[in-house]
Amino acid sequence: MNEKLSISLPSEMVAAIKSRVDAGAYASTSEVLRAAVRVWLREEEEYQERIAAIRQRVQASLDDPRPDLSGEEVEQYFEVCFRQAELSSK
Repeated sequence: MNEKLSISLPSEMVAAIKSRVDAGAYASTSEVLRAAVRVWLREEEEYQERIAAIRQRVQASLDDPRPDLSGEEVEQYFEVCFRQAELSSK
């Protein structure tokens, strides 16, 4: 079921919509807006999926049973990694 909406858009957006309809890319302004909403919905879904993946990784990190490392231990670890990378690049 279709529902009518009344919206206000900046004149630049209206001109862009009308130019696409006039060029024959879309049959009507409604078709342009439906296409735009489909893209927006797809982007929103992808955004929510990315956020869920980030939350999942954060939770996995919080649930990790390994002991926390001190800042000094992290620094030592990276120093070793950097030295090994330098040696392997030579």
